[in-house]
Amino acid sequence: MSANSHGAILVLEDGRTFRGRSFGAVGETFGEAVFSTGMTGYQETLTDPSYDGQVVIATAPHIGNTGWNDEDDESTRIWVAGYVVRDPARMPSNWRARRSLDEELAAQGVVGISGIDTRALTRHLRERGAMRVGISSLDDDPAALLTKVLASPTMAGADLVGDVTTDRPRTIAAQGTTRFTVAAIDLGIKSMTPHRMAERGMEVHVLPANASWQDVTALGADGLFLSNGPGDPSTLTDSVTLLQHALRAGLPVFGICLGNQAFGRALGLPTYKLKYGHRGINQPVLERASGKVDITAHNHGFAVDVPLEGPTDTDFGQVEVSHICLNDNVVEGLELRREGQLKGFSVQYHPEAAAGPHDASHLFDRFAELMAQHRDSAHDSAEGEQA
Repeated sequence: MSANSHGAILVLEDGRTFRGRSFGAVGETFGEAVFSTGMTGYQETLTDPSYDGQVVIATAPHIGNTGWNDEDDESTRIWVAGYVVRDPARMPSNWRARRSLDEELAAQGVVGISGIDTRALTRHLRERGAMRVGISSLDDDPAALLTKVLASPTMAGADLVGDVTTDRPRTIAAQGTTRFTVAAIDLGIKSMTPHRMAERGMEVHVLPANASWQDVTALGADGLFLSNGPGDPSTLTDSVTLLQHALRAGLPVFGICLGNQAFGRALGLPTYKLKYGHRGINQPVLERASGKVDITAHNHGFAVDVPLEGPTDTDFGQVEVSHICLNDNVVEGLELRREGQLKGFSVQYHPEAAAGPHDASHLFDRFAELMAQHRDSAHDSAEGEQA
């Protein structure tokens, strides 16, 4: 019997219930209900470690039409806690497809639901906020499932980085001549991210989330990178401590997504949970200095709380908001300067964006420029001391 022949129910923590058909594995699952607005890139979304603990609702109505291939995974597995779609493709049609989306979800034990009104569900979450949810294709009693939903953990306070980080360091060689050595802290890094850096001559050493300052200095790193990842940024004690060591030492810093939130917290800025967050590959972000708008890929439910106008003093220099989301003015980027010199920067989105868009890929070039400037400055200082 195929999974799609089973009935399934979805119950939100406020009791709203949807009935549909099982999609993927038969079973029960729980997590935070969030919606993603991307029209394409579902394979990259499902394998993004940032979605650990989340039940993802696809707002695009027709999902699975390109099936599942073996090239586009962003990690070694599917990370979403569950998947919700309206109209799954009956037959995949793509020359790279090796199997259907339904088959891959079932093979990896990912419980989903199809055939529900995802537009109504998305509007509900937009009005009332992201909340806990359960999906079951084993029990059709909404009251019983709601009891389990209310007993499941919330995303606020969730420490999930330990679930997704690497258990041992690994190295991605630079393409061509090695120009820089980068220590990349894996908070849930996607495979395309070190690839983008390697394209620019960076040898990337991917380190576990609990890596120490000694681990970074032992590499002779030219820069420190903090990746995307899941959970509440208030739990990132190790990463915040590491960032503060790097900032005191003047090592160039670049963070994305959860790395942006860690950067903010290292500077003494608070973070807070958004009502329903930003997820998808079509989010407009304004770069304030140039007035340029990039269409960007997002997956975040938390944000940094800092005044939008003017610099804010920190123990490490002055920080300013470099980017904002044009939909709601949420902070989407930070820049730290000391004595007028850029020391580190971060953005709240995914500039590597394997499924697109690629508007923000220039940020990896900026990281290279920052490391080059730091190296030149250190060289000049050394020559001055010798003289």
